Amino acid sequence: MRAMVTGGAGFIGSHLVEALVNQGAKVSLLDNLVFGQLNRIHPQAVFHNVDIRSKKAKKLIEQEKPDVFFHLAAQTDVQQSILDPGYDGDVNILGTINLLEACREAHVGKVIFASTSAVYGNLQKMSLSESDPTAPISYYGLSKCTAESYFRLFHRLYGIPYTILRFSNVYGPGQTAKGEGGVVAVFCDRIQADRPITVHGDGEQTRDFIYVKDVVGALLAAVKRGDQETIQVSSSSKTSVNDLAATLSRIHGSPIDIVHTPSRKGDIKHSCLNNGKARHDLHWQPLVGLLEGLTETYNHSKKTE
Repeated sequence: MRAMVTGGAGFIGSHLVEALVNQGAKVSLLDNLVFGQLNRIHPQAVFHNVDIRSKKAKKLIEQEKPDVFFHLAAQTDVQQSILDPGYDGDVNILGTINLLEACREAHVGKVIFASTSAVYGNLQKMSLSESDPTAPISYYGLSKCTAESYFRLFHRLYGIPYTILRFSNVYGPGQTAKGEGGVVAVFCDRIQADRPITVHGDGEQTRDFIYVKDVVGALLAAVKRGDQETIQVSSSSKTSVNDLAATLSRIHGSPIDIVHTPSRKGDIKHSCLNNGKARHDLHWQPLVGLLEGLTETYNHSKKTE
């Protein structure tokens, strides 16, 4: 299998590339190294230092004609999207269109798109399903939601096979506190630096944390399943930021200082995704529990400090 991964030097992308190589796939990756890192590039993968918005990226896809194309590259910072919506839309919408045009012309076998729970915004539901309405409250959520629509329309017009995977809050070893960093990476970074962690608001906001290797499992499952479907990849469990801090404190073995600051624009109060469709359509389920995943993530951050 010939596979191409955008964002392949990023957090999730590098884990995916490693798994693909281990399965014997011929892998090439596209990354402009804005968030990606050179030390994450797998030695058995072919690396192209290109921006997904560029003509060069389009030409590479047309030349390599991959069997499966994983689109993970994105502007993922919610606060950055609020500050600069033009850049966010340029990368997440126009970059996606550029790639889809190339996939159409190269007759790519299947395209798999990494989307996000941010497309739902602040829906007041205990658990969200794929049939719930999208109502983004950040430009990041809006741009990813718009990109999803392009996948559906490209399939309708040109027959490009696709699967859209909406991730909940992904965490795990190798995630950095800057750029792509989620709250787990930020907390671990500050703990290792012996600095207080910052909690925005009262800390009772909840998230659905999913371990990165479980996410990779869903991406691989989507190669052969879930055609023309939008599927949530999550743990189906909610954890408050306060509970997250308490668990990391126990793993750390000593109390952690916490500083509370006001809530931020664009932040969602509660987010929990039902993974029933992923279990049914992808024959997938999460295998790593939160305590195990946090322990592995904490230990990895300690080694790299």
